[in-house]
Amino acid sequence: MTDNVIIIPTRLEATRLPNKPLKKINNKEIILHVHQAAKNANIGEVIVASPNEEIYKLINSVKGICVKTKANHETGTDRIFEVFDKYLNRKPQTIINLQGDMPNIQPEAIRMLSNHMKKNSCDISTLASTFKDKSEIENINNVKVIAKEALLDNQFHEAIDFFRRNKGEKNGNTYHHIGIYAFTKEALLRYVSLERTKKELDRNLEQLRALENNMKIHVGHTFSPPLSIDTEEDLKNIQELMKE
Repeated sequence: MTDNVIIIPTRLEATRLPNKPLKKINNKEIILHVHQAAKNANIGEVIVASPNEEIYKLINSVKGICVKTKANHETGTDRIFEVFDKYLNRKPQTIINLQGDMPNIQPEAIRMLSNHMKKNSCDISTLASTFKDKSEIENINNVKVIAKEALLDNQFHEAIDFFRRNKGEKNGNTYHHIGIYAFTKEALLRYVSLERTKKELDRNLEQLRALENNMKIHVGHTFSPPLSIDTEEDLKNIQELMKE
């Protein structure tokens, strides 16, 4: 067992795009694209966490590790904690929560996040990219993060807020948040012990629980943003993009 672990929480019951992990891009399931990118990052063990037998069988078919989890977790972080707690016996020092719907994530981005955690300068770290145009900013499916300072490539600064819907205010240093988090062991243990907060529930963003409890989140900038898939339109767009 390594000090670093990548855990990919995924399930078939997404309301906007059911069976999303098994949708195919270039004749390969989305979850397998993500799993391969995590393996290619080569920073530690890679584990898929899912309650679904279909995903369990698929990951096993490529000789990967999939841990069957409870079906009724409230959040993806709860699902990765079950694996960390029961399968890994709380041993890894850094736990990366990689969302299972980002098939074009680059291994270099995962490594960048892992390398930052070695500095022991924050509780949680995550990634962001620059918005391409106004429509990306206005899209409520795109999560935004505000950094304390302007981000340059491969730089990390403190994150001060996350939101989906801009209320009209001008927010400097606002970036397109990417759904990947690295926790220290201590931060994950503390995070799951905290009650869900009002802001977290109102905005449907787990990371606000950490901010509202004074946990330090660092956000780093990457020029190659992975695209998450929330709708059928997102799926078609990324199918076209990855053809190239």
